[in-house]
Amino acid sequence: MAEPVLSLQTARNLHLAAQGLLRKPRRRARAEDILAAITQMSLLQIDTINVVARSPYLVLFSRLGSYPMHWLDDALARGELMEYWAHEACFLPRSDFELVRHQMLQPENMGWKYRAEWMAEHAADITELLDWIAQNGPVRSADFAHPRPGQRGWWDWKPHKRHLEGLFSAGKVMVIERRNFQRVYDLTTRVMPHWDDDKHLLPQERAQARMLEKSARSLGIFKSAWLADYYRLKKVSLTEHTARWQAEGRVVSVEVESLGKMWLHQDLLPLLESGKSPRATHSAVLSPFDPVVWDRRRAEQLFNFTYRLECYTPAQKRQYGYFTLPLLHCGQLVGRMDAKMHRKTGELAIIALYLEADVAVTASLVTGLQQAITDFALWQGATRVTFASQPLSLQAAWGSGWEIQQP
Repeated sequence: MAEPVLSLQTARNLHLAAQGLLRKPRRRARAEDILAAITQMSLLQIDTINVVARSPYLVLFSRLGSYPMHWLDDALARGELMEYWAHEACFLPRSDFELVRHQMLQPENMGWKYRAEWMAEHAADITELLDWIAQNGPVRSADFAHPRPGQRGWWDWKPHKRHLEGLFSAGKVMVIERRNFQRVYDLTTRVMPHWDDDKHLLPQERAQARMLEKSARSLGIFKSAWLADYYRLKKVSLTEHTARWQAEGRVVSVEVESLGKMWLHQDLLPLLESGKSPRATHSAVLSPFDPVVWDRRRAEQLFNFTYRLECYTPAQKRQYGYFTLPLLHCGQLVGRMDAKMHRKTGELAIIALYLEADVAVTASLVTGLQQAITDFALWQGATRVTFASQPLSLQAAWGSGWEIQQP
């Protein structure tokens, strides 16, 4: 049987469908949509930069539309979610604890995320800290003073923060909530009282196989080489897994314009049954840590979108800006913008907006991006949008910005 042949745009739309970004949500968001969206993506990467809404909240907004940001915090506090190292630091469904438990039990394999020398050197203090939590309850690193008062940077963590981060990587403590985005830690034995490693621990190979299955579903359509990066897995036999999935009917082989052979997850097959490509109608501002773009190589291959986060690049060497946000419009990554939310004055300041070289400025693009930016601003409490730099073709339509009409 000949492999189905798909256009590149169809492949893009199928991936966006798997990610929940093909069309705008059909109804207002509900609190239970937080867990559902994270389950669909498998992972929600965490980042603390807050020049606009912090990344995990923004990733959810791109999919759900306007919602109260505390819903994510509430889902963590209710025990629906957990935090751990996956793609990087991520929220994931608490039910996936079994998938990452084997990593917790081998923290010495986690590189910079776990400093075995530090944990050994400070073993007595760490034992005392665990005893304190056991007797007094959850803690934040902010509950402990730094031995050297004064201004410090991220490189100069106080000892208790280092202790807690090491215990977190080793699975001795878990994050049970966030207060002002600060982690609150409690003993894993108290958070997961029914868990028993002797009874419940999955073999590492089986856990990794489950993670690859989740990656395949969340990607929707993929090259084998894209799979391992989703959970940052190493030394996995991708050929073995895809061959088994094909035999079981979980994936089908397809030929994609300019990309060659790819795999399509069975969940997306209904979108092709009519013989037509699924239509993308969503315009959205994306986070730099959105799963659609966090694998920079995949974003370039699938969307012809070359992207680099430049917040750690010296200002004079940046091409686009400090924290550029990819812009999605109707199945394409059409540009990016460097923006800052001035919360006290209610202004979303767009420092610079860039369109990709091959993007045609149509009425649909102008309308779609303006609505996406307006929704993005309004959700953060803005009353106006201003531009310092933008393409002339957009400036002709938008001027220097616009006031936002409150709903």
